[in-house]
Amino acid sequence: MKILFLPLKKQWYDMICSGIKKEEYRDIKPFWTVRLLEKDGITFKGYTHVKFTLGYTHTSMMFEIDSMSIRKGNPEWGAESGREYYVIALGNRISG
Repeated sequence: MKILFLPLKKQWYDMICSGIKKEEYRDIKPFWTVRLLEKDGITFKGYTHVKFTLGYTHTSMMFEIDSMSIRKGNPEWGAESGREYYVIALGNRISG
């Protein structure tokens, strides 16, 4: 199991917790590129699970990762319309 740890603002944490938001977005910037892609810059790292925390508290939940891709996101879920992101599609909830 390889876990990606991501802190979230309350709004997005609550939406994921309730099952409304089914994917998380990260900007296509050098910080996230290093964190999410292999050195070839094409292949996603082998994360199998994502653990979300409510900000930097101990409140957390964990999900399986269904897929990771680069595409446009849903504006209702925090994505800017027409902009591409690293998209982490959530699978089954494991804990929290």
